[in-house]
Amino acid sequence: MMKAKYIGIRNWMLTGIAAVLFLTGCGSATPANNASAPNNTPSQETAKAGDGNSTNPVTVQIDGRTVTFTEVPKRAVSLNQHVTEVMLALGLEDKMAGTAYLDDSILPEYQDAYAKVPVLSAKYPSKEVLLAAEPDFVYAGWKSAFTEKAVGTIDGLEKLGIKPYLHQSSNMTGPEPEDVFADISNIGRIFRVEEKADELIEKIKKEMKEITDRIGEQKEPLRVFVYDNGEDQPFTAANNYMTTLIRLAGGKNVFDDIPKGWTTTSWEEVVARKADVIVIVDYGDKTVEQKRNFLLSKKELAELPAIQNKRLIVLPLSAAAEGVRAPLALQTLAEGFYPEAFKQ
Repeated sequence: MMKAKYIGIRNWMLTGIAAVLFLTGCGSATPANNASAPNNTPSQETAKAGDGNSTNPVTVQIDGRTVTFTEVPKRAVSLNQHVTEVMLALGLEDKMAGTAYLDDSILPEYQDAYAKVPVLSAKYPSKEVLLAAEPDFVYAGWKSAFTEKAVGTIDGLEKLGIKPYLHQSSNMTGPEPEDVFADISNIGRIFRVEEKADELIEKIKKEMKEITDRIGEQKEPLRVFVYDNGEDQPFTAANNYMTTLIRLAGGKNVFDDIPKGWTTTSWEEVVARKADVIVIVDYGDKTVEQKRNFLLSKKELAELPAIQNKRLIVLPLSAAAEGVRAPLALQTLAEGFYPEAFKQ
């Protein structure tokens, strides 16, 4: 997952890369939620807030490593939709040399900015395609990006003079909104746009509070089962960011006692936990309608309160990731859980 300078060796590498590109297509991988506790610390020297050009060094802790940025990255590449949207929300599209791996569509307010950024691959680009973009900073949402099957390890990229950043809140168990805000703050410091990062964080907090104020405190939170995929055995959210959003929306994930992000369980266990609501995660090869029909027709679930009352809510995977969409996800969940609180 992981010093010869990349700039110094770039010219002779590009010749080899061009030959490899002629023969090699783009690689891909699947996002995975792996546990890894973040350790975000303030910069050693505070950059001039919001100017985007400060030369003061900024030091952050990334996945247990201390990384110092002596200058603002000029050719960033983002991998995974939620971190791409963080970059765009901070107005950093002009500092992006490429992007890859969408789960669905970029938020409408960022579409124009996104159109300015070269798309390197539908999923993860190969290492050769990444290097051809000449990046000085690679920002990934999931650990699966930093493997030899994808763009290369963190250590390997660092040896080429490229600074990797792994979104910490997406790679830990039980992240809270403050963990997401720490990532946004880090990116703001690295690109010397701290004021924009602070404004974005405050905007997200305000919108989330407006939603939670409407539903109020629930003495008996609704029991919620998250259906990601799987027919013989269901794959579900255990103790991850979606579970946090469910809690904030006045629910309780029935599998939140399992100490990891995602888990495979049994249908018998799903029935035993008596969910009042099912949240269907919208992504992948199966459509929402296919997933919904499967659950409603599965005989083992016939006595489940959520099935009897047809209380199934759809949540896009992009909304459940640790990015800028928390208010959208929270609104979707809260309206589905407590529709009466949102009636005009």
